[in-house]
Amino acid sequence: MATKRRTSTSYSTGSTTNSVSTSTRTADRLGTSGQIVSTSNPFYTTGDYATTISRPRTVRRSTGRPSTARPRTGVSTLGAENQEIICAVSESRGISPTVGLAFINLDTGEAVLSQICDSQTYVRTIHKLTVFNPTNILIMSTAASPKSKLFSIIEDSLDDLESMITLLDRRYWAETTGIEYIQQLAFAEDVESIKTAVSGNYYAVCCFAAVLKYIELGLSKTFPLRSLRIKYEPSEGSMLIDLSTMHSLELVQNLQNAKSKDCLFGLLNETLTPMGGRLLRGNILQPLTNPDTLGTRYDALEELSTKEEMFFAVRQALKPVLDVDKILTQLILVPLEPSVKDTEQAINNVIMLKEFLSLVKPVFEALVGSRCSMLQEIRALCTSEKVEPILMLIDEVINEDTTYAKQPLDLRNQRTYAVKSGVNGLLDVARQTYKEGMTDALQHIADLDEEHGLSLQRKFDNTRQFYLRLKAEELEQRDLPAVFINVFRKKDIIECQTLDLLKRNGKIASAHTEVLLMSDKAIQELISNVREHMSILFKICEAIGMLDMLASFAQVVTSQDYIRPQITETLGVRNGRHPIREKIHHTKFIPNDVYATQQTRFQIITGCNMSGKSTYIRSVALMTVMAQIGCFVPAQYAVFPIIRQLFARISMDDNIEANVSTFAAEMRETAFILRNIDRQSMVIIDELGRGTSTRDGLGIAIAIAEALVESRALVWFATHFRDLANIMSERNGVVNLHLAVDMSEQDKMNMLYRIEKGSEQEEHYGLKLARVVPLPVDVVEHAEHVAKTLERQVKRKQKRSPAIIQARRRKLLLNLKEHLIQAKNGKMDDETLKEWLKDLQKEFVIRMSALDDEAQRAEMGLADDEDEGGGDEMDDVPGEARRTTAAVDRELEQHLQNQTYRDSDGIDRIDATENDSQTSGHRTFSEEL
Repeated sequence: MATKRRTSTSYSTGSTTNSVSTSTRTADRLGTSGQIVSTSNPFYTTGDYATTISRPRTVRRSTGRPSTARPRTGVSTLGAENQEIICAVSESRGISPTVGLAFINLDTGEAVLSQICDSQTYVRTIHKLTVFNPTNILIMSTAASPKSKLFSIIEDSLDDLESMITLLDRRYWAETTGIEYIQQLAFAEDVESIKTAVSGNYYAVCCFAAVLKYIELGLSKTFPLRSLRIKYEPSEGSMLIDLSTMHSLELVQNLQNAKSKDCLFGLLNETLTPMGGRLLRGNILQPLTNPDTLGTRYDALEELSTKEEMFFAVRQALKPVLDVDKILTQLILVPLEPSVKDTEQAINNVIMLKEFLSLVKPVFEALVGSRCSMLQEIRALCTSEKVEPILMLIDEVINEDTTYAKQPLDLRNQRTYAVKSGVNGLLDVARQTYKEGMTDALQHIADLDEEHGLSLQRKFDNTRQFYLRLKAEELEQRDLPAVFINVFRKKDIIECQTLDLLKRNGKIASAHTEVLLMSDKAIQELISNVREHMSILFKICEAIGMLDMLASFAQVVTSQDYIRPQITETLGVRNGRHPIREKIHHTKFIPNDVYATQQTRFQIITGCNMSGKSTYIRSVALMTVMAQIGCFVPAQYAVFPIIRQLFARISMDDNIEANVSTFAAEMRETAFILRNIDRQSMVIIDELGRGTSTRDGLGIAIAIAEALVESRALVWFATHFRDLANIMSERNGVVNLHLAVDMSEQDKMNMLYRIEKGSEQEEHYGLKLARVVPLPVDVVEHAEHVAKTLERQVKRKQKRSPAIIQARRRKLLLNLKEHLIQAKNGKMDDETLKEWLKDLQKEFVIRMSALDDEAQRAEMGLADDEDEGGGDEMDDVPGEARRTTAAVDRELEQHLQNQTYRDSDGIDRIDATENDSQTSGHRTFSEEL
């Protein structure tokens, strides 16, 4: 993949304390070799990266911190909102590397630690980075020269992650420092549990230390004691979904239109709060793998979707809730050098917190009568006993009638009069000055209106403050008076100011600043007291986010007729539907059944073009994801096993930018799947091997299919290779299915979109489609002649092939052994077991005898064919086509003769060259019974 270089920065600061001494300032101007470096340009170039060796310790975040913001517009390529997330990564060295990760979200005040035992491809590490989508990834500077494997993989993924790499000195990765940070910053009641969770996870703790040091030294921000939400996320607690699969299944973003809501996230996102939306996105990208947790979510969703009164009460209570995550984070982040802007924002945050606390009670009341454990826990967190102490602290400082306002002028007025009178004697004087300035400005605007006979509208924004607006049609007969300045025309609207209005704006702004400074001490004391209750505030916030996500699910499932799934060892769906396609197509969606166990784990889907193969296999994957995030699914009945890895190989597009062809792209993605697949994986593959020659593509598809069968994973394999379906049908665990189509009418194809057993039986549907397009008649007729002639030859060869018959014998023996093992491990009484074994023996002998007869006929047929020198149906076919067909026949037969078949438990090989008589085999079987 082509990589666009992003600027990377590296920090190596001489001091790690908050005090700034003369020697530290001097050291800040020294490079690693002692030379003096100009502080006006702290960057110097080393290879591909710009590196900084010094940073003035007094730089504020707003002006001097290194640029870590990624060039995003609204949302990222994976639908993530613009959040500033800093991540640190470190790894052990060895065959099976251990990777530590620590994320801190500066917008939501959350720290997540994780330690992953990864593979050589670092697939789980990249998945974690993809889910969190960090703005800046911190890596040890020693990993960049020479580049470690992890560094190179992350560097190649920068475009997909839309992140930047920052190199930090090795000294900042210190376990003791990380433990100290946990001890100091975690909520008091969480400290011991977090320390227990990270015990032994050396690399995760080291990353936590590095990311906090970077925030302190590089961003000039600190966290006060007991103020940070810290949690440890084990890698085994969620389903692994790689980036390609996220895109292919359109989990959080539509492939054709990034702004479209036609994706799984858009379908399920009926959330009313930003917290609920963020939680939903994280769950879709990391579905749960704990059946008990899923069960509690199903219970809560069922209660919300069946109790109409509770549902509407919850939705009504959630509607006005603000983005509390960001509010609380701003309250706990402490700038090293506070400014007037910080004071202004602090008052805003206190007002918004007061507004939020007043909205907790309606949530509590909406959940009255809830029965499931999850809703009861959410209700318990929203009780007045949790909220009242914080409200009392706020009411002691903030006026009771102060509310959150969205309009800039209203919000400024609320800030000005937020703090109660009497806190500071000079505060009332500053407020009086502010009030007088406001009165003068309003009177000045009224005088202008009267003096010039214009219908002036008073407007306000944070940049210009008060300005005037009038319609351009009022000036059709005259010019705008000279007293108006800063004139700006916007279509049929004119905006302007006057010199006197500018002066009054300045006076009001100065008075407002004085009020802020007078209020600052009281506000900071209030925030300090509120921080002691941060733990419960964050828990309330998380509870409301979870309730919002569940209510969003309830909104969707009731309007779309979804049902509650069950978690079992089998995957079974009756009348399942593709959730996104069903929403897009207003016509009735044709449902289909799905059934998969270990004996039907590899399902080959054939069918005509546009018959619905891709939609069918995608629907299986999407329903699995929905079930594992706690949502109901679009079906009449559904049971799912816990899937721990989900892979999809769907796209057929060339990657021109990376100079990768269709075939190279699909081989790379398939190789990734084969390296990481296991028994608890699900794979959907659409059209593998079509990007190269037919013979090579078929050979590769067969080899990959066999590897997937051996992996024991659940696989849905859509293909147009009918030979693949015929050959693989003899393998244990393989099932052939097809999408039905009605071709009874001449020059017409009627897609039924219905899954049926067996491989596609319709002959030459590609030629039929060519007629419908239409191609010239003579071209289609010649194509039909060649295709049918080749088909007759291939069928005659394959039908008589001894290798095919031998493969069927193997499969019959494997099925017999599986039945005998089941009988041995079962609990049937002796009489029932005896009768069952007799029936099994009878069926086995009949089927094996039939295969013996077929083998004898095949041998005679082959002898006759050799004597006759072949049929004459190929006479009209070009010689090259005859040679190709014969070569394919020989290769397929040789492949089947050499193939090793194993049963579901990996039994020993049944040699393909075994020549024992079948009669002897039957006698031995009878004796054993």
